Amino acid sequence: MKKIEAIIQPFKLDDVKEALKGIGIDGMTVTEVRGHGRQKGHKEVYRGQEYEVDLLPKVKIEMVVPAARGEEVIRALASAARTGKIGDGKIFVYDVAEAVRIRNDERGEAAL
Repeated sequence: MKKIEAIIQPFKLDDVKEALKGIGIDGMTVTEVRGHGRQKGHKEVYRGQEYEVDLLPKVKIEMVVPAARGEEVIRALASAARTGKIGDGKIFVYDVAEAVRIRNDERGEAAL
């Protein structure tokens, strides 16, 4: 099993959800986060004062999928989240040793 964690632009969330739904991936966890990479933030003016906004709003999507579907999920996610501009985000992939469904103690891929 693979855990896929993606940090994307908030306005791309619906596109990513639709792309994943289109390939049969339903389960995911979505969290609103803040951060920056190479884009380093930007300046904003609020009530006449200039502020450096260095932690930009992002969305983190996490899901665990069967290892055989990992590349398919990554391709769908990346193509749906891509704008071609700096700040599109990152995808991280981890190996998952075990998954347990709390409700009935199913284990492994059956728990997904």
